[in-house]
Amino acid sequence: MQALLSVAPGGPDTLELTTMPDPEAKKGELLVGVKAAGVNFPDTLMIRDMYQIKPPRPFAPGGEIAGEVLAVGEGVTGFEPGDRVLALTGHGGFATRLTVKAASAIKFPDTMPFEDAACFIFTYGTSYHALKDRAALQPGETLLVLGAAGGVGSAAIELGKAMGARVIAAVSSEEKAEFCRQIGADETIVYSRDMDRDAQKAFSAEIKTLAGANGVDVVYDAVGGDYAEPALRSMAWNGRFLVVGFPAGIPQIPLNLPLLKGCQVVGVFWGASVFRDPKGHSENISELFDLYAKAQIKPQISAFFSLDRASEALTLLNDRTVLGKVVVTMPEN
Repeated sequence: MQALLSVAPGGPDTLELTTMPDPEAKKGELLVGVKAAGVNFPDTLMIRDMYQIKPPRPFAPGGEIAGEVLAVGEGVTGFEPGDRVLALTGHGGFATRLTVKAASAIKFPDTMPFEDAACFIFTYGTSYHALKDRAALQPGETLLVLGAAGGVGSAAIELGKAMGARVIAAVSSEEKAEFCRQIGADETIVYSRDMDRDAQKAFSAEIKTLAGANGVDVVYDAVGGDYAEPALRSMAWNGRFLVVGFPAGIPQIPLNLPLLKGCQVVGVFWGASVFRDPKGHSENISELFDLYAKAQIKPQISAFFSLDRASEALTLLNDRTVLGKVVVTMPEN
């Protein structure tokens, strides 16, 4: 098998394509022939030892995969060779073969391509948990999505529309704004990359203008940094500010704002929720498959890279130039 390995902390250029012995499915495991792997922002952090999970080296990044079951380990029921499965792996996905715990594998419909399946669960799972479980988004409410052109952001746009919300997408370029309009955003804002105090005030004023007198009911913040406070200042009474991620840095929030707005600041840790509430996770996945079948959601894949070029995919995420999702495809194995 082949795998793209992190052998020392560093950027995408430090990854090494390596030939390794094939793994074997142990008790409770499946051996999967990987067809495609989704690329996500945590992958860029993990190889630098900047993520909360630090696998022992060498390891392959890649937290979600789709492929075919090649072998079934002892004690596993409900799976057989040839089954099409997707799985959250945490890491290890940038490889042609991988063992996964059978309990973490999910069969997916024959009508879903491997590429869609490989970037389905992380982004839609995160955003659906955020909007449904943490924000209880209601039809007719206004949803503001920061970093709306990225993987979880674009998923939040699609899901927000499917849930009946009015969606404002905030992004850093007109190209990204056009992308967001194409996938359903009702309004777009192009914010400055240099978010000084004047730019913050202008950003907040533009949000308030588009949101109307009542303000924003739900903010989906997948950016953090200096973009968070202007969004928080635009909140409606009883609004919910979803803390999703910090590619622009961890924001410094004046705590008088939630008090004055009568709003909630709500953490979104989807990975932990999967383990703490497996029943709720299962229900969400079933509902997401239904939305996919109805064509209300579909992964917005903007680029494909072969395994030997997967470091380029991570560089794209580092540069925050990705529209939607990026997928790594595997050679035949």
